[in-house]
Amino acid sequence: MPTISLIAFSVPERNIQLTLQPQHNVMKKIILFFSLSITIVAAFAQSKYSPLDKSPMDMSYCPANYPILKIQNKATDPLIARVIYGRPQKDGRVIFGALEPYNAVWRLGANEATEIEFYKDVKIGSKKIKKGRYTLYALPTATMWTIIFNKETDTWGAFKYDSTKDIARVAIPVQKQAEVTEIFSIVFEKNTGNSANMLIAWDDVLVKLPLRW
Repeated sequence: MPTISLIAFSVPERNIQLTLQPQHNVMKKIILFFSLSITIVAAFAQSKYSPLDKSPMDMSYCPANYPILKIQNKATDPLIARVIYGRPQKDGRVIFGALEPYNAVWRLGANEATEIEFYKDVKIGSKKIKKGRYTLYALPTATMWTIIFNKETDTWGAFKYDSTKDIARVAIPVQKQAEVTEIFSIVFEKNTGNSANMLIAWDDVLVKLPLRW
């Protein structure tokens, strides 16, 4: 049985008895009060932070996994490039020619326009690109993509794309994949010698951008 405290006191012309609530009920209310307070404070503290984006940002290195190889003292090749990009999902949609229209400049990912940094001068086909940081765009068609290197960095989407700031454009043929790539992906594939391919894949499309240094 719960403990009940009873207090009696007198005032002129009247006797008053005050019955206190059972102690366990008082404790429940105290605990509930503090729980609600903590929840409100936590909700307020978290409200200034953005939720997890549906198209999270990621990065790829050439050579692949360079930071991990570096700390393990297993890096045998120098750092050539790093790409930072948003990774949208297919999510049942038709991508190229629909979500991403043909012959329209695309940010090559989601959210901020994709950026690539070269840590040494490279050649892509006949194009020479100097060491530095650039924004990457794509102009896709059903059979060919034009990859655009632009010197305007730190921009969102392709809404402010300025072709006068292009430093190079490279046409790459489209390869169709039997297996669908659900999440937009950019990775580097090392070749023999001082060369690699930057693989760009989404849906049933794959393009390979050749790099030499």
